[in-house]
Amino acid sequence: MLRSKSWIDLHFNDMPQWEQSAYAQFAQMMHGEEHPYPCVPGIQGFQKDMLRFGFADDPRTGQSIEQLASLLKEYGEISRDTGNYASLVVFFQSEELESADIDDYQDLFWSVLNKLHEHDETPWPEGIAEDTHHHSWEFCFGGEPYFAFCATPAHISRKSRHFPCFMIAFQPRWVFDEINSSTAFGQKLKKVIRKRLVEYDGIDAHPSLKWYGQEDNHEWQQYFLRDDDSSLSKCPFMNSQKKIKS
Repeated sequence: MLRSKSWIDLHFNDMPQWEQSAYAQFAQMMHGEEHPYPCVPGIQGFQKDMLRFGFADDPRTGQSIEQLASLLKEYGEISRDTGNYASLVVFFQSEELESADIDDYQDLFWSVLNKLHEHDETPWPEGIAEDTHHHSWEFCFGGEPYFAFCATPAHISRKSRHFPCFMIAFQPRWVFDEINSSTAFGQKLKKVIRKRLVEYDGIDAHPSLKWYGQEDNHEWQQYFLRDDDSSLSKCPFMNSQKKIKS
């Protein structure tokens, strides 16, 4: 079930303890004043009740993938009605992953996306490259392209990618229609976000962070950023051929 900020504010005390904890820590991150979170649209989306939230079981289980697929399917049907800074934020119950390191979480993230893709019965949308190494590729579900942002407990240096539990946020590609390199607003906002990112993390931005559509940009490299400046040389996502339009 998708939940809004306003719904959670009303039903917070009735939620399971781990869900209360995850949401409370996310809200605290969005409200930070001394060290403001870098993503300005994300903060505005939260404050204006544009975000939607979901909670899923241990991400290593099949049940959690089914829950995630259900959440994303439901979200795809209503996302355009939630506001211009829309995102679906999914928290996973991951206490048993406390000993996992960055590489473990990286493998888990791509495993989740691959298994989620297997639940997608909609053909890959036209206009989005099938090749992950093409600059127009983006993860898709239900015919909708999404930027998938992952945060984990193992991230230390990149504080902007740290979260107490395994978390994936799905931002619809249409959100970026007004936030891109071809608009003055997008160029200005990028400078603001990049400055805040460096201040928040205390280190330089990851070299993989580029504009969607740039010839040398690979979206998948931005989904899961390592704590250092390295990136995988090959995308782990496997696009099932039965989903691709001939």
